[in-house]
Amino acid sequence: MGLLLDVEDTAVTRETAEALAKVGTVAAVRLIALAVAEADDNQADWLQTGVHDVLVDPDSGPDIAAVCAELAWDPEEPVRRGAADVSAWTDAIKR
Repeated sequence: MGLLLDVEDTAVTRETAEALAKVGTVAAVRLIALAVAEADDNQADWLQTGVHDVLVDPDSGPDIAAVCAELAWDPEEPVRRGAADVSAWTDAIKR
C-alpha cells in the first residue's frame, strides 16, 4: 500500500498499479481497489493511469473487470468502493 499511495513519487504509484494490474489476480486488484478508496485525487489519477496502461493493451492478459465483479462482494466496504471505481475505468476503455 505504501508504494501505491506514495506521496513523494507518483511514478512509483503508477508503476506499482500497472504491475499489479498486469498480474490481475483478485489479491493484486484488491490492493489497487483499497488504494483507490484511500487515495487523494492526485494519487487516484496516477493509479488510474497505471491501470489504464494495462487495459489499453488487449494482449496484456488479465480481465480486470471480471476481478472487480468478484470484489464487488468483498466484506470490506472500501474494497467494494475502490473496485467499483476500477470497474468504471475498465468500462471507459471498452467504449
